[in-house]
Amino acid sequence: MADSIIHLNTGQNTTINEAAQIHVSIQSVSAPSPLDASCFMVNEGGRVPSDDYFVFYNQNSDPHQSVVLQHAEDLKSSFVLDTSKLSQAPVEKCVFTATLDAGGTFANVQKCQAIVRAGSQQITYEITQATAETALIFIEIYKHRDGFKVRAIGRGFFGGLQPLAESFGVEIESDSDAKSESAASVESTAPAPAPEKKPAPLNLTKIDLLKRKVTLSLEKKKVAPIKARVAVVFDASGSMFHLYRRGIVQESFERILAIAAAFDDNGELDVWFFADDFMRAPSVTAEDYRYYIDRTYTLGSKGFGNNEPKVMENVIRKYTKEEPNANIPTYIIFFSDGGVDKERKITQLITESSNKNLFWQFVGLGRSYYGILEKLDDMSGRFIDNANFFALDDISKISDEELYDRLLSEFPDWIKEARSKGILA
Repeated sequence: MADSIIHLNTGQNTTINEAAQIHVSIQSVSAPSPLDASCFMVNEGGRVPSDDYFVFYNQNSDPHQSVVLQHAEDLKSSFVLDTSKLSQAPVEKCVFTATLDAGGTFANVQKCQAIVRAGSQQITYEITQATAETALIFIEIYKHRDGFKVRAIGRGFFGGLQPLAESFGVEIESDSDAKSESAASVESTAPAPAPEKKPAPLNLTKIDLLKRKVTLSLEKKKVAPIKARVAVVFDASGSMFHLYRRGIVQESFERILAIAAAFDDNGELDVWFFADDFMRAPSVTAEDYRYYIDRTYTLGSKGFGNNEPKVMENVIRKYTKEEPNANIPTYIIFFSDGGVDKERKITQLITESSNKNLFWQFVGLGRSYYGILEKLDDMSGRFIDNANFFALDDISKISDEELYDRLLSEFPDWIKEARSKGILA
């Protein structure tokens, strides 16, 4: 029996105790069809080095025998990870998934769990929210310093095994390919043609990978692709400096840039910084995202306090006076660590922009006073609901999937209301 039992929620992670082997079980109590479990051993770019690093029912190990599918039944599959071999393998993480290719969805699966055991430690992650997809990413075990950690993912995926595998860079043979090979095998008298050279795989950037997660978040909500301009406003007051220095603002910027890459025709993100004064920074695309924050903004250059209205007025001016475009919405993601005190002016600006194609998503980055931002749902006098707020204790600890689900929870509904009231065509 395990001496140490840890239960993870979606997005949480924990350290795995040092052990020669890590055992992973993917299981359920009941399911409408067999649960086909797989492990994708991926590099920093989120892709397998080759198809040999896709461990599933038809290939039960990687070339190094560092991950072995040891046992597979309809409702339970077990993997064994050799930590010594895995430490040397050319991968950064192992992503454990399951599919229901024979029918049904994960909404019909009961007590769906991933269980990790290392020595006397047991880590359990149970999927508690039903998902209507036919594939599910359960957990990922990733290298961390000299050991390993596990993160609970719980993200659904439409389409079954093939699109899931292809998203990790695995090439899956189609039915037409198989038929072609079968037909070629009977042509015994003809010389075999030279094999067709396949194009090199795409060199996906971190933003490309995050962009896929944005798209998946919309697919889960059954929302069609969105066309919009995207802006981000970063609090640069003195209390935020530690987040800049730790790279958390850069990381947040990259995650928002992926939304612009998914929504904007040019994949361009507009950026502002604010303290006592503000700075409208150069717009940026995925081609030039690395070190953007450090290259662009000098801490303290616009003061140390908070003046939200001043930067909000500039944002409104850009999209209504300087570069108006009434045909598409503008999605403004506004990061603040609190200290909001100019409530009357903020209320006025949000109310006045409620008959424009501007939509404000405020995100709190601490446990400070957010004032009027916490009362947006009750703000009266607006033409349409055009603003939302949620707070995060530590944005660096929230998964990409959960962040995008929260950021995009209301934006599609705003667009529908804006169209119904003639703000958008």
